[in-house]
Amino acid sequence: MITFTGVTKRYPDGTVAVDDLTLEVPDGCLTVFVGPSGCGKTTSMRMINRMVEPTSGVVTVDGRDVAGVDPVKLRLGIGYVIQSGGLMPHQRVIDNVATVPVLQGKSRRAARLAAYEVLERVGLDPKLGERYPAQLSGGQQQRVGVARALAADPPILLMDEPFSAVDPVVRDELQAEILRLQSELRKTIVFVTHDIDEAIKLGDAVAVFGVGGALQQYDSPSRLLSNPANDFVAEFIGADRGYRLLQFFSATTLDLRPIPTVTEGEIDGLMLAPDEWRLVTTDSGTPFGWIDAAGVERHSQGGPLYDSLTAGGSLFHPDGTLRSALDAALSSPSGIGVAVDGGGVVVGGTAADDVVDAMESQRQESQRQDSQRQESRGREAPEEAAEEQAAGEDVEPAELAVADEEPEPAESAAEEEPAQSADEEPEPAEMSAEAEADDVADADDEPELAEIVTEDEPELTADEDPQPAEKD
Repeated sequence: MITFTGVTKRYPDGTVAVDDLTLEVPDGCLTVFVGPSGCGKTTSMRMINRMVEPTSGVVTVDGRDVAGVDPVKLRLGIGYVIQSGGLMPHQRVIDNVATVPVLQGKSRRAARLAAYEVLERVGLDPKLGERYPAQLSGGQQQRVGVARALAADPPILLMDEPFSAVDPVVRDELQAEILRLQSELRKTIVFVTHDIDEAIKLGDAVAVFGVGGALQQYDSPSRLLSNPANDFVAEFIGADRGYRLLQFFSATTLDLRPIPTVTEGEIDGLMLAPDEWRLVTTDSGTPFGWIDAAGVERHSQGGPLYDSLTAGGSLFHPDGTLRSALDAALSSPSGIGVAVDGGGVVVGGTAADDVVDAMESQRQESQRQDSQRQESRGREAPEEAAEEQAAGEDVEPAELAVADEEPEPAESAAEEEPAQSADEEPEPAEMSAEAEADDVADADDEPELAEIVTEDEPELTADEDPQPAEKD
């Protein structure tokens, strides 16, 4: 666990970057620091690995004040991902990834072999390890940066706006990759961003910082959207927070509607009303688009299928979120969002009203469960107090009884133990000393550890680098 207790960072000119920060980052969770430029989110994160020293207050990692830990040793045990990858341009990708394990004393051969595995873990072809950073795309460089941070398997990972320099498509891919890795590795991650949507998508908990370095709210993403602490948080989140809140509601409670479908060979015989739509699918059942009466007429006159259809909007999965279901309904020309299974086959549809009803039903159920928990805690409190009081009353007679007992005479125990004669066997302590001497004599026959290590392997040259195939 990472804790900040009354932490303040004030620079010599009087500028306050972080103002009396107190919070806890739970183990195995992804915690996001978010806020506008100059709010102290990056400064706060950099105080964890002592890249920045606080003016006052205490930062601890697993209960230990980081101020008492050697900065180099501290940083070698914490993964760090920065903007634009931060790779060393004169080193190959594989050597960039192997940097920290080598600094920790691992041999280059072992570090490089492990680095190939980490490249695969972050979704990169191990063959890219032989390239230099300049030969990679921006997204690939950022994945290498993540791989380098994970190479030594640190328990803590610090990520300073790692996806800010890539385009939206690559950013979505990298965000999905981080969520996948976190589901597998369960690292303690502190992630800094200025993008509230990114914070809500990635974070188990979100800390919103305001101008002047003051913490405005520290909460779960769903609580942040539904109960902003003040006007600053509400304004920073934006006016559409109700729509974004839908991503925390499950689509599994939706009753999917049947959708009338046709294949391309059935279009010419259709008779549709002016406001009626049909979903056109392939022979295997995957959606292709929507067609109305005007589209049927164009197709019957020899028009191509593509020109006769209207794009179908987004799709959603029945086990997804209400946000994706509502988006599918709103983007569909028919007003019906299309649900597909894992193979992309149509399984039904939903309307926007269905989504709103499902959200309200889940909200009421959540409130009912919260009310039951509060009532249960209210009943348990008096019972616990009564048990503690009863336990306190039971202690007094026992203490009195002990006090009234007469102490046993100390001499009786001594009289029962006969004195040991000089002819008896030596004490266990003496025997262990003799055995220890024998062990030392035996140890002299064994080779020194240094000799074993030096015979392990020769220094690896650049021509002897293991290729990815050697992992097998």
